Amino acid sequence: MVALVIIAVSLTGMAVTMGAMLDNATTLRDRTYASWIAQNKIVEIRASGAIPETKTTSGDLEYAGSDWSWEATVSETGIEGLLRIDVAVTRPGFDGNVRSVTGFVGEPTLPGQANRIWISGSIGGGSIVDDDDNREARN
Repeated sequence: MVALVIIAVSLTGMAVTMGAMLDNATTLRDRTYASWIAQNKIVEIRASGAIPETKTTSGDLEYAGSDWSWEATVSETGIEGLLRIDVAVTRPGFDGNVRSVTGFVGEPTLPGQANRIWISGSIGGGSIVDDDDNREARN
């Protein structure tokens, strides 16, 4: 009789543990999908080729056989030409966000110009390098 009680308690504990593991696996799967959805939305905004307006947009989609909702907020960063994109993804009927991802988008520059500030005199005391001048000097 004692052995049956021990086995019953053990099996109940194992069932509870297995249920928790399945819940964790589902949560991790949903967080991964939500992260992919948010990253895809940031890439869509960047790939549009236009600087987005500072506003909030939202939408619904079906992804991996489930329904999802997203909300993208584009805001100023305090740096001229650089905007912040916050995308929150959730499932219908779920309180709170499953995942939030932040990205940035800026005005396009000429090739080689993005790092110009790092080699200019304003940071580190270096000098501005002009690729055209260097090319002519090498020829």
